[in-house]
Formats: sequence, C-alpha cells, structure tokens
Amino acid sequence: MISDHAALGRADTRADFPAFDHVIHGKKLVYLDNAATTQMPRVVIEAVARFCRSGRANVHRGVHTLSAQATAAYEGARSTAQRFLNAREAREIVFVRGATEAINLVARTLGEDNVGAGDEVLITGLEHHSNIVPWQWLCQKTGARLRVVPVTDDGEIRLEEMASLVNDRTRLVAATHVSNAIGTLNPVRAMADIAHAHGAAFLVDGAQAAPHLAVDVQALGCDFYVLSGHKCYGPTGIGVLYGRAELLERMSPFMGGGEMVEAVSFERTTYARIPQKFEAGTPNVEGAVGLAAAFDYLTRFDRTAAAAHEIALLDYADERVGAVPGVRFIGRARLRTAVLSFVVEGVHAHDVGTILDEQGIAIRTGHHCAQPLIERLGVPATARASVALYNTTDDIDALVAGLARVREIFH
Repeated sequence: MISDHAALGRADTRADFPAFDHVIHGKKLVYLDNAATTQMPRVVIEAVARFCRSGRANVHRGVHTLSAQATAAYEGARSTAQRFLNAREAREIVFVRGATEAINLVARTLGEDNVGAGDEVLITGLEHHSNIVPWQWLCQKTGARLRVVPVTDDGEIRLEEMASLVNDRTRLVAATHVSNAIGTLNPVRAMADIAHAHGAAFLVDGAQAAPHLAVDVQALGCDFYVLSGHKCYGPTGIGVLYGRAELLERMSPFMGGGEMVEAVSFERTTYARIPQKFEAGTPNVEGAVGLAAAFDYLTRFDRTAAAAHEIALLDYADERVGAVPGVRFIGRARLRTAVLSFVVEGVHAHDVGTILDEQGIAIRTGHHCAQPLIERLGVPATARASVALYNTTDDIDALVAGLARVREIFH
C-alpha cells in the first residue's frame, strides 16, 4: 500500500495514466476536471481489454466456459465493490449505469411504494440535478411535498436547520456527501441519525466522495449510497447502488425483462432475489470488470494519505489562485475537498475555460448541474478546478499562469 501522500501525483503515479502522454494545443495536458470525469489508469484499461480479448460472454444464464468465466468476473466485481464500500453483503451491491440511475431507481421503487399525498421528501440546497429531479417527479406523481435544507453564504448545511425540517411525515432524506460544484463535505453520519430518528430512509449521493474518501456505508449509517465509476478512475456507463438488504428486498423492481425474474407466465411473474431483481437485461460486464480494477487501484493507496494529498493541493490552490487579481472564490465551507470554484471579475466563466484550454488546461465551467446552488450563491456560472491523486502543485501553478493570461486578454 502506498502511504506517503507526497508520493502521490509524482511521475511514477502519473505514469499509470496514459492520458498524460497527450499534448493539447501543443501544451502538456493539465487535467483539472476530475469532478466531471477522472482519467483511467492503465490497469483499468487493460482489465477491460483483457476481458474482451479472452472472449466475452453473457452472464448467469450460460453453461459454457466463457459464460462461467464472465459470471465469475462479474460477481467478483460485485464482491470488490462490497469491500470498497464495506457493505455487509455482496447482495447489497446493485450495478447500475451510474449515480443518476441509482437515485432514479430508489425514487421509482422505494419512493413510489412508500410516499403518498401529504408525505415529505427532504433534500439539501447543495444537490446535483440528479438528486433533485427524481424527487420532484416523485412528489408531483404522489402529491408529496419536496422540502429543501437551505445553504449558507459559505455553502454549508446547518444541522439544526435540517433537524427542524424533518418530521414524522418525512419519508426519505437525500443528500450529497460532497458537493460537485463547490466541494462542501457534509456530516452525513449526523444527517443519517436525524433522518432515522423520524423513521425516514437516508440516501447519500457519493459520486464526489468515493474517489477521495474511504467510504464505510455501515459507519455512515446510510440506507443507500450511490456512486459513478467514471469519477472513480473507472469506465463510463457503470456505477453502484448500495442498499441495505432488508430495504432492497421490500422494494419493487425498477425494470422488467430478463435476469430479474425467477419464473414468468402470461398470468404472473415472480422476481429473482436481490441484487438480480434490479439488474434487468444483459449487464455492463466490461464496465463492472473495469470498475473493480479501479477500486483495486484506489485501494493500493492509503486512502487517508490520498485525501491528505488532495486537501494539501486544495490549500495550495487557495493560496496561489486566491492571489490572482480579480479572482473570487465561490463556496467556502469549513470542510471541503477536491474542488475549487471561482469567478474572475469581468470575465464570463466560459471564456475563462476557453482561454485555459488553449494552454492545455482542462477545467469545467457553468453551473455544474447544480443550478439552484449556483444561483443561491449569487453568480450565473463558475470556473471549477478539481483535483485527483495524480495532480501536483505544478498543475496548480499552470492554472495560475493560465489565469494571468486571462487577465491579460480581458484587462
């Protein structure tokens, strides 16, 4: 296990990622868009390629050797995900296309089965659209009320305000672990306790936390935890829904078709056991294999050291980027990780991103699929630089030089 956080981001770690061999507009790639998608290490790319080269097959339903091998790889990936999240059982891991599908699955099953007119669903003002829209749909369909925990000027949630909004009509609370737009780290264990005190289920959107923090779903006390593979150094189109077994067993299926059934007749259908009940159709076996390789890659590192490396980079960026004239940070929560969101006076965020791209620097601009939050913080859009374990202070220095170029052009 690699434990020295100073080793992270060095040439030996960056060499694991073929993307950094590329040149963008004649410049060495500086990749600071990790909150959107991380780069993939070679071991992940090779794991997917090896599975495909060795002869891929469908899982579970075949008796031939390739099917047995594919099934072993797929179910092995489930066990890897179980260990990564410290779930009690492998059957609590459902493979989905990503965090978005996972949240929709819970809203359409647990939500529609248990939420009715006069009930309430609680979210926070920090949420990604994926953790807003499905709950809006649920409330519109059932006559329930969607309530929102307000955000402070610094981009924080106050637990006492959340506690004042949860009541005996609250059926479900959904909250991000880490804000994708401004990096706020929520006290999700305390939030789980508040939700459970009123009998509400608690879902955590962990898409931005799982790449950066050691996640223990049992210690967090959540009922559901969702993540996306492509933000965890894995492939796109694959993700994980963790759900407590007793809840998953009671929930209705999400989609109908093959694999999620035990027996089918024209008169009635009986469903498979969890997790297969939620995995209709041919799964993304290659994606699961790649995601397992990504989890294995991440656990090569001391997760505490990796988090310390990224926080140290964020502190360095606070100092260096904050010294650039005209830069104003957006979202200054006391507990943050991995994300630096800012505006440049007199320059639209999209122009900032375009000029930086010309220098080989990749950031994200806009409202980051968190439009209510960005509007609450009083800006139309931000520039967002987000770090990962392969980033270095050199990347931050390049960003600072790029922002100086932005200032030259517009001032």
